[in-house]
Amino acid sequence: MTSTTIDTAAGTEADAPAAARSGRWRAFVLRRLATIAGGLVFLLVITFLMIHLVPGDPVRASLGLNVSPEVVAARRAQLHLDRPLWVQFWYYVRDLAHFKFGTSIQTGEPVDQLIRNRLTATVQLAVAAMALVLVISLLLGMCFGWLTAGGRRRRTELGFNLVSGTVTAVPDFLTGTLLVVVFALGTHWFPASGRQGPQSMVLPALALALPPAFFLARVVRIETVKVLEQDYIRTAKANQLPTVRLFVRHVAPNVLAQSLTVAGLALGGLVGGSVVIENIFAWPGIGTAIVPAITGHDYPVVQACILVLGLIILLVNALVDVVLVALNPRMTALKEY
Repeated sequence: MTSTTIDTAAGTEADAPAAARSGRWRAFVLRRLATIAGGLVFLLVITFLMIHLVPGDPVRASLGLNVSPEVVAARRAQLHLDRPLWVQFWYYVRDLAHFKFGTSIQTGEPVDQLIRNRLTATVQLAVAAMALVLVISLLLGMCFGWLTAGGRRRRTELGFNLVSGTVTAVPDFLTGTLLVVVFALGTHWFPASGRQGPQSMVLPALALALPPAFFLARVVRIETVKVLEQDYIRTAKANQLPTVRLFVRHVAPNVLAQSLTVAGLALGGLVGGSVVIENIFAWPGIGTAIVPAITGHDYPVVQACILVLGLIILLVNALVDVVLVALNPRMTALKEY
């Protein structure tokens, strides 16, 4: 056998694992895209049926009881509610494909314009809250993981679990109210409501971040204790590797990879929880649009808000899955797909 033949055979064998990994990646990404598509179809069906499952006539409820039948009929025709159900669904999907969410029944404003005006505020609040979640959870979790590793300081561990469990169990609206009373009305350090500048984002972001941050901190502490018990960590300690370097190079990457799944779920929860927090702090996001729309029977706005928030959650969860596999290519989830 010539050297050329040997080199070719070796190259083929080397390319085989790479091709297999590439195939698994494609299957993994396609599976995630299919999940997003399935979730989107579910959202479309639910938001479409919502207007038909509400007791009574939603158009008359939104326009009021003193409106003439002609006005009600014209509005029903405008919303295609006078057509068969399958025709209504076709119009609904067709309009959404062209990013047309209809017109607000209450204000007459195009719903897509309303969403664009408020989506930025909601995303800013969610991103700021997620940054706080990661910072607080990683610092607290790794710090208390270091303190309680090896079964040390049992009282410290119990105290941490008690405090973190209590903060996690407190509802968002109560956390937001307490922050307003203490830091806005009491100390006047931060504004109580509105979106006037960076300072006005602190309290709503903190109220949104605290429960998931302390929940994730418990996960991080457990993972930190597990990592610190590994043999290579003991070897690094025996070689007198500085503590900061040990955490930055060895502990933090492993803890982050294991905790990222929970962080992704927390981010999805932040998007949903922002509805409550935005109304407490009068933050001009999607949350402050959906609540008046529900009470005012403004169903085009409600449908659009639910669709947008649901799509954000689907995309975030899919992105977290991809990042998680990228950080740890040996995950069994990737092998399954």
